[in-house]
Amino acid sequence: MHPIRTRPRSRAVTLVVAALVAATAMLGPSPAYAADDTERPTAPGPITVTAIDTTSVELTWAASTDNVGVVGYAVSAMFEDNGRTWSTGTNSIRITDLRPSRTYTFGVAGLDAAGNRSPSSPTLRVTMPPGDTQPPSAPGQPVAYDVAATLVWLRWAPSTENVVLDRYEVYRVDAGGQLTLVRELYQFPPRPTMTQVSGLTPNTTYTFVVRARDEAGNWSALSPPVTVTTLPPPPSCAVRTVVRQWSDGFVAYLAVENTGTTAVNGWTMTWRFWASQQVRALWGAQVVDRPDNSYLRVRNTSHNALIRPGGTVSLGVIASGTQLPEEITLNGGVCVAADE
Repeated sequence: MHPIRTRPRSRAVTLVVAALVAATAMLGPSPAYAADDTERPTAPGPITVTAIDTTSVELTWAASTDNVGVVGYAVSAMFEDNGRTWSTGTNSIRITDLRPSRTYTFGVAGLDAAGNRSPSSPTLRVTMPPGDTQPPSAPGQPVAYDVAATLVWLRWAPSTENVVLDRYEVYRVDAGGQLTLVRELYQFPPRPTMTQVSGLTPNTTYTFVVRARDEAGNWSALSPPVTVTTLPPPPSCAVRTVVRQWSDGFVAYLAVENTGTTAVNGWTMTWRFWASQQVRALWGAQVVDRPDNSYLRVRNTSHNALIRPGGTVSLGVIASGTQLPEEITLNGGVCVAADE
């Protein structure tokens, strides 16, 4: 047998291997793999403001430390219930597209290569400098479109604003012209210019005005006032209902008795009425609206507004559907079913 001969290693290969060994020795031990790192960075230090104008701010903070290395920071800004986030590879950032006069709450957290997130830094509240000196226009005169014994619904034409509207405030005008705040309607996000004022006294006259505020703190002039008288306390009432029904509709005759001791002078009545139903005919009352598409609301005609104690008002309706009149109210008072 012939001995096995190995081929001599070339000089070039020998030099490459030697170079790799030398380079490894110079680099030292390998760093921990990201997948093996479960240690969170430390929380960044307190945030400080280094520059600010009406729409931007520059922030810096003491850097986080980590057993392997911090690769970046997550920066957050909260305004009321709305937030935004940014990322940066250094311990400072310049944030733009902010709003004048808004108060933001900033926070910072460190991140390492394994995705471990540090505890948040102490938050910093910053109110941006004002950049708007023009007040909103005065709201339109409020309209009392739904009045009950202890509450009233108001609506008004909106103010116009050159930047951002912050809120409306509704005031009760007391004797001597003193204003008492009764409702705030914030406009972030924008909302319909309507609100309910509750906790009122039955059969009492009130005057209300509205004004607007923008985000820079500029106030509009007061709206023209509206004066409204709440209804008397809801009467006690009983109702008798006679119904003739067919497959896709019915006719209902309602006799509503005032069982209280006080006369009712002007009334509204509601009963359950689904959105899919339609009024085919109505007598003894006039349709007002359909709140929430779940009820039908009607009111008196010119000749049956007064219901004396023990008196009765009669009305009738022809409607589609199979939902018969029930949950009947008179001026907010629930009418009990009367014995036939």
